Parts: sequence; structure tokens; C-alpha cells
Amino acid sequence: MENVREELDRLIQKHKYGYAAISRLLGRNASYIQQFIKRGSPRKLDDEDRKILASFFGVDEQVFGGPANVVWDGLVEIPVLDVEASAGFGAVAASETAQTRFGFDERWLRSLTSAKSASLSIVRVMGDSMEPTLSDGDEVLVDASDHASRLRDGIYVLRADDALVVKRVAIKPGGKQITIASDNPAYPTWRDMNRSEVHVVGRVIWFGRAL
Repeated sequence: MENVREELDRLIQKHKYGYAAISRLLGRNASYIQQFIKRGSPRKLDDEDRKILASFFGVDEQVFGGPANVVWDGLVEIPVLDVEASAGFGAVAASETAQTRFGFDERWLRSLTSAKSASLSIVRVMGDSMEPTLSDGDEVLVDASDHASRLRDGIYVLRADDALVVKRVAIKPGGKQITIASDNPAYPTWRDMNRSEVHVVGRVIWFGRAL
């Protein structure tokens, strides 16, 4: 459990958040996270807090003491989060808990990604700004282990304040700035963004669509 506290503290310091801000993210009193890290109280994070923190920092839930996703009869269960990633102007991420789960064949999943299953989750796309690549209602598989430190050209789920958006990211020459764009030309593009100021939740590696 000490490793959990140390890793949470490291992530908070790395992203320059205060303890009180992370406590508010969890809907807790302002001293909650400081007490957890510095005083060991509570002894462990509850399931809801752990899931929110893992999603917010873009890390495996196991980092905060969570279980690995279940492998049952050759299928890996991936949680479908109760949140939408806007392909428009932002969807408030009010509840990032699993509302259901998809089962993926373990061998097929391993051919798609080497990421640990605990890093993977599914969110629903809302809006049309990523048309024709992604449509409203598509469900995307997000790899939270593929975030800021591994950022490269591709489609990512990003966090902007309390909103999640799905956008195309392009690294500019030199690697310090990025362009955040929509595939639909009717929507704006943000150029010359400092990559250190962009909170990357994870990379979109697959999507599913109802016909």
C-alpha cells in the first residue's frame, strides 16, 4: 500500500496538482488525499476513488491497488465506462465507473495491443466532429497506458477541465508542441499547443459501430 501512496504522490507532483484539487475531483473534503498519502488514512482507496484516479491520470487501475480485469473462458472483460468522450465541444465526465463490460478474445486482444488489460476501457463517442472517422454513438477502446509520455500522431481521448474530448493529435517538429484537430473540417483546430499542458487520458486503438 505504501507503493500506492508514493505513486499517487508522484503523479500529483508531476502534473502540478494540489492535494485539495484531487480531493475535490473525488468529491471528498479538501484534506482527504493529503491524509491518505501522509497519514495512511484511509488504509486503502475505495473502488470508486481508485477508478476515477486511474482514469484521470491515465494509468492502470492496478497502480492504485485495483484488480486485473478478469479472463474468463478465453475472454478478457473490458469495462464500458459510464461517460462519453465528446467529438464536439466537450462532455462533462461526471461518472467514470463501469456500467457494463465487453468480453474480448484474449488472443485477438493481444494481437491488437500489448497493453495490460487493466489499462483498457471503452467509452462512447458523442458528436460529429470526428466524422467520417468516428461517428456519434461509436464505442472506442482506449489504452490509458499510452498517454503523454508516449504521445505520437493518432487519435486520443483528452481531458479539458471536467470534460473529455476525442481528437486527432499531431506532433509538431521538435516534439514540444502539438496540433489538436477534428477530422470534420466544420470544427476548429488548435495549433501550437504546449504538449505539457494537454492532459492525455489515452490512445484510441479500436472502435465499434452499430449498423
